[in-house]
Amino acid sequence: MPVQPFQGPRPTPALPVLPYRKPTRGRDYWVLDDVLPDPDAVRARHLARTDWDEGYPHRPESWPGLRAMPGLEPDELAHVEALVRAATGAGRIWALDQAEGGTFNHNCVQVVGAGECEPRPHTDSRSLCRYAAVLYLNPAVPKRCGTSFHRQSFPGGRLGGNSVVAPHDNLVDALGTRFVPPDSFTEDLAVPHRYNRLLLYTANLIHTATEYHGATLEEKRMTCVFFWMA
Repeated sequence: MPVQPFQGPRPTPALPVLPYRKPTRGRDYWVLDDVLPDPDAVRARHLARTDWDEGYPHRPESWPGLRAMPGLEPDELAHVEALVRAATGAGRIWALDQAEGGTFNHNCVQVVGAGECEPRPHTDSRSLCRYAAVLYLNPAVPKRCGTSFHRQSFPGGRLGGNSVVAPHDNLVDALGTRFVPPDSFTEDLAVPHRYNRLLLYTANLIHTATEYHGATLEEKRMTCVFFWMA
């Protein structure tokens, strides 16, 4: 669940300072290019879908754009998971099912356009996933529409941390509030958008989509997101 910049006067208790772990490629995140053997076929399949769940601005939901599941077919997902295991060294990865507490829309395709959402720094639930990943599925989206890792920013230019650790489960839990000043985070590292790129990362790091793009289904930022335990 993302934190939200508050609007108007609101008490501003000092936020806790989180631990900092410099995002390091090969330890905290992995960039895997040319992941799918036929990304054009996967993209065409989603452009032809008619079963989208609608978020903001189509319906009064807290989440933006369009969503649908599954994003990848079983053989495509197995291919991606083999790459994830090889990159991380994890002997086994798995997604929790609804009976185990929810999936965070694992293997879900998401389409979000310009003006439908702003960057929302957040972490994913430590109790539901260790690794998260985003697969970029639009060849025409600008590089700036990738994913960024953020860290805390305090008045006077002081920087804080970027990770949620035990006993906390997610960023809201660690900060003790959903509502924070709008300048509470600053970009630490940005990974550019690239078609058929999988960005894999440890899910307890603060992250967000860097920017959204497009006005039509064909133009908008299309991704598939994943959440695995290990």
